[in-house]
Amino acid sequence: MKIDAHQHFWHPHRGDYGWMPKDDPTLSRPYAPADLAPQLAAAGIDGTILVQAAPTVYETEYMLGIADATPWVLGVVGWIDFENPADLAHLKRLANHPKFKGVRPMIQDIPDDAWMLRDDVQWAFRAITDLGLRFDALGFPRHLAHFRTLLNRYPDMQTVIDHCMKPQIRDNSPDHLRFWSDGMSRLADETAACVKFSALITEANPDWTPADLKPYTDHIFASFGPERTMWGSDWPVCRLRGEYADWHGAARTLTATLTEVDRALIFGGTAASFYGL
Repeated sequence: MKIDAHQHFWHPHRGDYGWMPKDDPTLSRPYAPADLAPQLAAAGIDGTILVQAAPTVYETEYMLGIADATPWVLGVVGWIDFENPADLAHLKRLANHPKFKGVRPMIQDIPDDAWMLRDDVQWAFRAITDLGLRFDALGFPRHLAHFRTLLNRYPDMQTVIDHCMKPQIRDNSPDHLRFWSDGMSRLADETAACVKFSALITEANPDWTPADLKPYTDHIFASFGPERTMWGSDWPVCRLRGEYADWHGAARTLTATLTEVDRALIFGGTAASFYGL
């Protein structure tokens, strides 16, 4: 089974996508299963993980409705308010849905880089662990040390690092690559986290090539290994830099030197194991 471990659907008129530009021709439009299905078929993808794009429980319920009606949406990563302990009731309720797999706070958009270490949000990480759910860690390289502290605090929490922690590939500086690679190596060595091989083209220049991404992907494969790496499209956000087939093709190029078994893990097996599919 080939799995896209990270994609989105949305309808801007729902009104809770605060990050979305109002007039962006690529992003500010509805995206639904009918838009993605032909591209999945062309790439030979059997199923997906649908990930939150709005900081509301209502959007999580919207996604679960889509998953109920779409057999190839195999799991949903939703959202709860970590700053409101009363949302434990929502988390317990959502955990009863067979396709609800975990949560993702939008940490990359929070001004406090150390937000995940605040005392008032720790109840949520304990609950994720106790309920056997997953934590999708969304951030930037500046969050690496804080995530390492968090994951060492909760070693039994099943965690995946979204988008390789968004290295700023367009920066193309040796110092940035070194800072990112050192931080990712420590996460790989000191925690049990997995990583999503996703969204790298969005962090690159518009004229990106697979060669621009290779230093980053080679480091991920070496540090985490295929058994802890899963491919995701980040569609439709990836359309800011390329279509689904462009990124999927680049990913196949970047993994061409790996064994068939390793590629099977990256393009499906690791996601199936991590998300309990």
